[in-house]
Amino acid sequence: MDIEQILDKIYPLSESSKLILKNHIVELSFPKNKILISTDKIEKDFYFIKKGIARTFVYTDGDETTFSFGKEGDTIISMKSYIANQKGYENVELLEDCLVYKLNTQDIRKLYTENIEIANWGIKFAENELLKAEDRLLTRQFGTATNRYEILLKNYPNLLQRVQLGYIASYLGITQVSLSRIRANIK
Repeated sequence: MDIEQILDKIYPLSESSKLILKNHIVELSFPKNKILISTDKIEKDFYFIKKGIARTFVYTDGDETTFSFGKEGDTIISMKSYIANQKGYENVELLEDCLVYKLNTQDIRKLYTENIEIANWGIKFAENELLKAEDRLLTRQFGTATNRYEILLKNYPNLLQRVQLGYIASYLGITQVSLSRIRANIK
């Protein structure tokens, strides 16, 4: 997914504002298994996935708990770093070789003060990220594992071919054995 499609998906910008924003975005390539965001630092950049897939996880009692996945067109961000300039609680691991677009937080904040269209884009961006987090929380809190699995497949139709089942089980909050049962019942 190219950067124009990603930017437009968030909030439409005029060509001149889009060009200003694109001048602050860099395309990068990272290998599979790279930790792109980690809990031990304040993240100064955020990313949009051009190609590849990532997972966001936390360490709990020595285990990793996956709580989201990102695919082409999705954002990789530590909202705590972005909003509060503090260390985040999450780690983001790339599960495939990835092409990403990087945007520096300081650069975007400066653009917010200089260009009202980009500021409005930034508001919509933050609102979208909040809604995604809320959806994950509500689904996790009130949905069954089967319901969460069905929603995951709807949002990420080829996830099973791209991600280890252990990560999917972790995301669903179940064991791999339970995941196998759910998969058998849905087929």
